[in-house]
Amino acid sequence: MSVIQLVAGANCPVPREKLHVEVLLSPAQVSGAEVDISAFVLTATGKVRGDDDMVFYGQPRPGNGSVAFVGNSAGRAEFNVDLPNLLAGTEKIAFTATIHENRTNFGAFTSLQVTVKNVAGQAVLQATLPAKGMVESALILGELYLRQGQWKFRAVGQGFAGGLKPLAEHFGVEISDPTPAVAPPVTPAPAKKPISLSKVTLDKAKPRVSLEKKTEGFGEIRINLNWNRENQPAAKSGGLLGGLFGGGNKGVDLDVGCLYEQRDGTISAIQALGNRFGAFRSDPYIELKGDDRTGAISEGEWLHINGQHWQTLKRVLVYAFIYEGAPNWAKTDGVVTIYVPNEPPLEIRLTEGGNSLGMCAVVLLENVNGALQVNREVRYFKGHQEMDQAYRWGLNWRAGSK
Repeated sequence: MSVIQLVAGANCPVPREKLHVEVLLSPAQVSGAEVDISAFVLTATGKVRGDDDMVFYGQPRPGNGSVAFVGNSAGRAEFNVDLPNLLAGTEKIAFTATIHENRTNFGAFTSLQVTVKNVAGQAVLQATLPAKGMVESALILGELYLRQGQWKFRAVGQGFAGGLKPLAEHFGVEISDPTPAVAPPVTPAPAKKPISLSKVTLDKAKPRVSLEKKTEGFGEIRINLNWNRENQPAAKSGGLLGGLFGGGNKGVDLDVGCLYEQRDGTISAIQALGNRFGAFRSDPYIELKGDDRTGAISEGEWLHINGQHWQTLKRVLVYAFIYEGAPNWAKTDGVVTIYVPNEPPLEIRLTEGGNSLGMCAVVLLENVNGALQVNREVRYFKGHQEMDQAYRWGLNWRAGSK
């Protein structure tokens, strides 16, 4: 079937079925420009109904999951949209891109492209938006919308020079004040805190944040390890996989794991190596969600901590290590992101690593009188034993395999 090509302002009908939407930036990366791609689920008023109508990396499958954020890598994001099962009253889904902290504008890119595929995986349409000369740092790329019973897609390519805030407010989203006011001594039950779309980056200048103790616990704390797969050349038939990690025809195996210490003194580790996947709903209340051994899973790897039982934990050290291949941290462009319900995502980038050390202690979570203190570490070691000794954990280590 032929693919309909759209320019800004043009539209065409789409089938009322499960669709797959891909957003692609060209080039994939621009120095100083970190792009967040999101979807807003809108009513006939053009506004969201609440927090569940925002779909992005920090809230990938809200509501009934009919609009879901399913993939994210450098210069690329993917969504699934189940048109027949959208919540009643949904008449538009807007796909947007924003540059983090307005560090540049979209004129730094060559083009932005949106591709819509049908349930069979065939491209139905492709919208290409030239970016040269753009001054906006927040864009509405395109939108699926309902018109007289027919779903259509419109290429937009318009936005705001002020970044995320005016874009979100355009859709009726309340943006949290980054510096909350001091609470009075006595207050009634607080209103539900609006979700912030703005991530917080922990770096050398700002290495620590503390999340105050919550009587209801912290909910499901999700920790994601992801890296730039575009730096990894594809394997060639009958040959060796060159480039990033070299050696044989295996893909990159960058793993996430953690050391944990409970308040009763129990110490152990969670990682795929040795098949120590843990458990979320029972002791130790930490679980590794699978193991991506090839880098083919665009979401990377996940650790989940049951924040309802945060009181049982004393500290958790999250680490990343290269299970196979020669270390080359500069090319992995690795990043660990921590998602705590009703808090901005916390991002820690795996920078400064040399090419001789295969282990990185990324972030230390500490229970400080019930509060969750997050400390950026980003320290590199030869292996588990050396890292264990540096943090005085006290485990006994031996060679193992998956």
